[in-house]
Amino acid sequence: MTPTLVRQHLPRAGAVPRVDPRARARDWSEIQERMLVPLYEAVYARLDVGPATRLLGLGCGSGLALLMAVSRGAAVTGVDTSAERLDLARERLLPDGRDTRPGTADTRIVRGSPADAARADAPAYTVVTAFEPIGCRAGDAEGLGELLADAVPLAGRGAAVVLAGWGPPERCATASVLRVAAKLAEPLRGAGAWRPTDRDDLERVAARAGLRPDGSGRVACPFGYADVDSAVRGLESTGLFDPAVAATDQVQVDKELAEALHPHQRRDGTVWMPNVFRYLVARVP
Repeated sequence: MTPTLVRQHLPRAGAVPRVDPRARARDWSEIQERMLVPLYEAVYARLDVGPATRLLGLGCGSGLALLMAVSRGAAVTGVDTSAERLDLARERLLPDGRDTRPGTADTRIVRGSPADAARADAPAYTVVTAFEPIGCRAGDAEGLGELLADAVPLAGRGAAVVLAGWGPPERCATASVLRVAAKLAEPLRGAGAWRPTDRDDLERVAARAGLRPDGSGRVACPFGYADVDSAVRGLESTGLFDPAVAATDQVQVDKELAEALHPHQRRDGTVWMPNVFRYLVARVP
């Protein structure tokens, strides 16, 4: 929701969003990433992730989902393209600053594509996770398909591949806030623009990747923030508002996003938005 919640594609018009990638990565790690913890927990429990698991995390971001898998005994490899978020993942998982824990291959952080994580002598992965939810911006399904094309060959036969997506808009309070991004980014239509969620998004991606569906689930993942400022920073850290920043400016986006959040603000100043996310478990044939 990087990578995670969504991958930060730039608008096709060529404009570069005027954002600070390091600040955004820190906001993601400190504010937004935890919103998907119920999703991670539900998937790991369903798949019985533990010491026998070799997990490949696509779009691993700052590594919270990987850390949770490690706490269950899994060997993990995280892959992402964001240098800033991977720096934070290394702080969490590899505090000595290396990409691999000395003396073991149990924990690896790799910048690049899943193919860059391949090792000729390494056992096949038993679980592949793509926790970055699709279903809210144009081109996100295609981007996930490209990741899977590189990742699936690294997984063993019968391995579980987990795909995640936003639930129905009527079950996601944040959908009304995301429409602000769509309105402001209207001059830059194309990849990265907001789109309505389709209930069959995950199944289509799995079918194109040659995977066999093996069950699905829905998980409540409410977005809760200490105040409106934290909510603005957290939501902008997802990258969903970058096209809007490119089309207008940061001040206008901050202002309109804050206004859209007011209906979700409680009397004590906190912001609360109930959401439902969906996941699909598919198997490598």
